[in-house]
Amino acid sequence: MMKVSSVEAQNRFGQLLDSAQREPIVITRHGRPAAYLISPKEMETLRRARGAPDEGRGPREWAVACAEAWNVVEGELGSFADEHSTL
Repeated sequence: MMKVSSVEAQNRFGQLLDSAQREPIVITRHGRPAAYLISPKEMETLRRARGAPDEGRGPREWAVACAEAWNVVEGELGSFADEHSTL
């Protein structure tokens, strides 16, 4: 995986767009990862792995999937609601 600084990324953006088609690129700021530049194909793979909606899934199905995932998290870790919340 290629690493470039944010300044270098600004100066070589066109080249990095081409390179991102072959491998992900880490853009760093002060030596730490700040962003990743990936190809559309890689992004689609990530979206599918995370269960993001696609043409076959409408907003309702996406909302149901999110609610179900939240229920699993809440079941494992307990409620995140604050006992003293005024909401």
